[in-house]
Amino acid sequence: MRVEILHIDECPNWMEAGTRVEAALTELGRVDVEVTYRLLTDSVQAAAVPFAGSPTFLLDGVDAFPSDGRTSDLACRVYRIDTGFAGVPSVAQLVEAIQNHA
Repeated sequence: MRVEILHIDECPNWMEAGTRVEAALTELGRVDVEVTYRLLTDSVQAAAVPFAGSPTFLLDGVDAFPSDGRTSDLACRVYRIDTGFAGVPSVAQLVEAIQNHA
């Protein structure tokens, strides 16, 4: 499995995204999975990938949290979590997404 986090420089949530993905992978015993990051700097780059705002989590090139929100705008993404909305999904949500993908 490949995990890639698409992000923009202006959105600080990509750092927490990496921390949470690592925690989810550790919880699943998937220490063999490398997490990579791709900085998107313009709308052309964003349009070329399944980007739905920063951060977007790709599992083998597929959005882990699919929505109709694909965009070429360099914007932050919002996730629904148990307590409302946040800039990153919870570790539990990432665990579930990884399990469902595998």
